[in-house]
Amino acid sequence: MKKIPVAIYVAVADNGVIGRDGDMPWKLSTDLKRFKAMTMGKPMVMGRKTLDTFGGRTLPGRPHVVVTRNAHLDVGGVETVSSLQAGIERAHALAEESGAEEIAVIGGGEIYRQAIEIADILYVTHVEAEIADGDTFFPAIDSAVFENGEELVVPVGEKDTYPTRFVTYRRR
Repeated sequence: MKKIPVAIYVAVADNGVIGRDGDMPWKLSTDLKRFKAMTMGKPMVMGRKTLDTFGGRTLPGRPHVVVTRNAHLDVGGVETVSSLQAGIERAHALAEESGAEEIAVIGGGEIYRQAIEIADILYVTHVEAEIADGDTFFPAIDSAVFENGEELVVPVGEKDTYPTRFVTYRRR
């Protein structure tokens, strides 16, 4: 069985905030377009609250594996599992079936806290802002574990609320 890398995709403010009131506390159209392009065709592992932010639908072109305690969750196009480990295993099988070269872990906070222990790559959109009233956070990135790779500075786009830096980190 071929090792398929596990990648975390996250947008995080300077103070670690990734969410507020069940949503992202910013509008970043530029980043959402990059997210779509980078995750297309890849199985995505997420928590139920992250799925909820999609407004009762799934994102097209990507299998969804949702970690939930609710064994009766029934959303079309979504597979449910009871743990991150089971989610990664299912996503691995889906990636092998489809030829996808990566598993995308896309949130939320608790899923990220667990996944950062096993992730091979972090695709981080650093949102150049301090979000005062955030309620969901991303764990600190340990430079002894992850090496800062490519970096792209992204000025505020027409439909963006903040400038960003897109950084790829790889496990050392």
